[in-house]
Amino acid sequence: MAVFGCAACGLVYELALVALGSYLIGNSVTQASIVLSVMVFAMGVGSLAAKPLQRHAVIAFAGVEGALALLGGLSVLSLYAAYAWLGLYVPALVVVAFAVGLLIGAEIPLLMTLLQRIRKQDAGSAVADLFAADYVGALIGGLAFPFLLLPIFGHIKGALLVGACNAVAGMAVVLWLFRGQVRRGARAVLWAGLAGVLVVLGGTYALADRFEVSARQALYRDPIALAEQTPYQEIVITRSVRLSGRPDLRLFLNGDLQFSSIDEYRYHEALVHPAMVGPRANVLVLGGGDGLGLREVLRYRDVRQVTLVELDPEMIRLARGYEELAELNGRAFDDPRVRVVNADAFTWLRGRVAQRAAGFDVVIVDFPDPDDVSTAKLYSQEFYGLLRRALAPGGRAVVQSGSPFFAPKSFWCIGRTIGAAGLATTPYHLDVPSFGDWGFVLATEGERAPGLRVDPAVAGGLRFLDQQVLQASAVFARDLRRTDVEINTLVKPTLVEYQRQEWRDL
Repeated sequence: MAVFGCAACGLVYELALVALGSYLIGNSVTQASIVLSVMVFAMGVGSLAAKPLQRHAVIAFAGVEGALALLGGLSVLSLYAAYAWLGLYVPALVVVAFAVGLLIGAEIPLLMTLLQRIRKQDAGSAVADLFAADYVGALIGGLAFPFLLLPIFGHIKGALLVGACNAVAGMAVVLWLFRGQVRRGARAVLWAGLAGVLVVLGGTYALADRFEVSARQALYRDPIALAEQTPYQEIVITRSVRLSGRPDLRLFLNGDLQFSSIDEYRYHEALVHPAMVGPRANVLVLGGGDGLGLREVLRYRDVRQVTLVELDPEMIRLARGYEELAELNGRAFDDPRVRVVNADAFTWLRGRVAQRAAGFDVVIVDFPDPDDVSTAKLYSQEFYGLLRRALAPGGRAVVQSGSPFFAPKSFWCIGRTIGAAGLATTPYHLDVPSFGDWGFVLATEGERAPGLRVDPAVAGGLRFLDQQVLQASAVFARDLRRTDVEINTLVKPTLVEYQRQEWRDL
């Protein structure tokens, strides 16, 4: 049971560090590689370091479990603090991953020694029993983290609870099973030490919410009005009032700004309206769970149906029920023409194409920036191939494509990838003060690039976009033009590397 519990705790620590890095830094592949490689290496070092401790295996195991409970339990909190206040996340991650791996590696040799004291076995049978329990425990820990600990307790509290499990395992083995092999004075010290670890973890658990609020607020300029951790992402809404009296509501997903209420209309008018010129009875919106792009689509009375595909149902709930956000999107989700699908866009689109369902007149793609592999697949040649097949004859698609100024390789990579999927493209860019120079790609089937126009039916009601602005938006200065880019595919997600390099340079 101790081996089982320790293995479960160890894998939860690994997954917690990987997930935290993905939320804070992005690029989940890099984060997983750093954590797993450092921890596995450290486990080997820990196994060797445990050799001289086997003569005092009982006391050594208690010490290892106490240290692991404290370090592992506080690992997420300490890394969050390093990121929020010190800007030293990656060095801190390496140190924490190595220390946790070192202690995990020391567990197995010590447990093997203790197991032999209970029941003498040949080496092969002992190893088989030990690793069977170890692997099953790892399975339980691996499943418990995403389905139980993270959604119910959150990152920080989940790690603290797992740390408490390590301390209890140390108590159970040393102070109950092997209590007769430990002197009374040493036993009292171990009781006090492990109980002290539980007190520290319990006190930290009680203060975890206050710490998380303070640490999270350190990452944002404006006061946080709402913060939620969903199974898919961290959602943060900030709210402030400028000296002019204009309120500024901002949405962040995993720390990345999605919109500011002061200028979001510039982004969403530029995203939606060039694609809406022509047939538009049946419209598909991929992403855009805040409903702001949907608001612009619903300006057209001849739109009969809008299907919005959003992965995170919590984002839809907020767009419907969070009053300020619902007002900002014009309560678009209450429109009877809107149908919401909570699904992965790639999987959903692939299924629809396989069913040969009717094509869409307009597809609006409004995904977060592709800073990790899971998001980059939504900017791949394979995805745009599905998108092309989901268009009705003469249909048009538009893709938000990032900044041609801050991330030019990423921008032109997206445009070239769309073209490689068999679509004719027209890139354009406009100024959105909260983002800077921001770009889009309008696409359609055929060899002729689509023109940029605004439908007169809505032109008079727009705050930012008109024909002159659109005409200028197709011009790119010489320092913004890039041709030295590769195509982004599922097998070779070059876009992730472009994003990492360009935004890191800033």
